[in-house]
Amino acid sequence: MPDGALRADAETLERLYRKLYLTRRFEEVVADIYPTDKIKSPVHLSIGQEAVAVGVCDALRADDVVSGTYRGHAAYLAKDGDANAMMAELFGKDSGCARGKGGSMHLVDIAHGVLGSSAVVGSTVPIAMGYAFALQREGRGRVVAAFFGDGATEEGVLWESLNFAALHKLPILFVCENNGYAIHEPIEKRWAVRDLIAKVAAFGLPASRIDGSDVVAIRAAAASAVAPMRRGAHGPSFMECTTYRWREHVGPNADFDAGYRSRAELEPWAAADAVTRVGAMIGAAARQTIESEVDRQVRDAVAFAEQSSMPASIELKTHVFA
Repeated sequence: MPDGALRADAETLERLYRKLYLTRRFEEVVADIYPTDKIKSPVHLSIGQEAVAVGVCDALRADDVVSGTYRGHAAYLAKDGDANAMMAELFGKDSGCARGKGGSMHLVDIAHGVLGSSAVVGSTVPIAMGYAFALQREGRGRVVAAFFGDGATEEGVLWESLNFAALHKLPILFVCENNGYAIHEPIEKRWAVRDLIAKVAAFGLPASRIDGSDVVAIRAAAASAVAPMRRGAHGPSFMECTTYRWREHVGPNADFDAGYRSRAELEPWAAADAVTRVGAMIGAAARQTIESEVDRQVRDAVAFAEQSSMPASIELKTHVFA
């Protein structure tokens, strides 16, 4: 990370730290609970990747919209999704954000602009693009941020969506969270050409590659991208944020003994951890207050989930298409 990164005013840093710490702490607690079987769905943790969603969402308005992936906890929380409803959803409870029917991979909070995420790679990108089309016609300056992993760049629907969005100048920010792996397969075994930005730029989109550990740089890039969208001055933009997941693809554990990556890969990313670095940049008193409040928020979310009821058996027949 270059010298001078992570510079922002104190109020901004404290706000960013609250979201970073909330996401990290929430997922650490989820990882601790997961082996007890209270959590009823697989979990794909964002630990290590929090700065991408936090930086982008801090540049958005409350009435803007985000779409996430199955590794979508960070985007949900960064967009102010209901933490109680999210924890209850992981527990499979009726008070969950999807009534206990979706689990970790299908989080939704329309009231806070969180479109439903999906377990199918790349599938939320065209939905987000369609939503951007609707917002353009609405004409209120609202935008969409569509998050997806590097694996989704191998799905044809991403390129179809980029083309359509560019053609119609839609207000959508495409955000690739490039953690270098599609499940266990590294990029060098999947991409003939490593320059994703050059491929995207062929569609005429402004595209940039950003250090995914630098939450302030991500926030600044997102703000610069969405400001002209709101005015209708230009269409979509694309951000590739290089990042790294610290835990296994799915589940709460480390997997550096699985044979596809080494622990040494983690070391530079851990050294640049945005949660630690931003926390060190705010005053000790402010940090302690934030951490205490967030710890209580997460405890309350767990208590809410544990005290909530399981869905009634009749729910098996509701929200069913056919």
